[in-house]
Amino acid sequence: MSEIRKNNAVNFYRTAYEGNPKKAVELYVGAEYIQHNPAVANGEKGFIEYFERMQKEYPDKSITFVRVIAEGDLVALHTHQVWPGNDQYVTMDFFRFDEHDKIVEHWDAIQQIPLTSANKNKMY
Repeated sequence: MSEIRKNNAVNFYRTAYEGNPKKAVELYVGAEYIQHNPAVANGEKGFIEYFERMQKEYPDKSITFVRVIAEGDLVALHTHQVWPGNDQYVTMDFFRFDEHDKIVEHWDAIQQIPLTSANKNKMY
């Protein structure tokens, strides 16, 4: 079951990020969608509106999935995102799944990768 949820989380995020959040919701979201990111309105509509706006404003953004970790009904994604102007971010997204392997809740933490670092280690 954890492999199904891991695949669903990655496919959900990739589908939305690459410009089709309606399809992502149709395929991967359960009966409810609770959003904890303060920049995104709660529910399916808020999620769709946010990702449609991001696609329109930043069509050339990219995402790499670095790690996918599952435990129980939770899946964590560790990603590296590159936005226009080589603006780079590391994100940690957490998804809670229902008994049908559908996403019903989301939390995230986003950190911009600084231009300089006190060490040579990547953040992802």
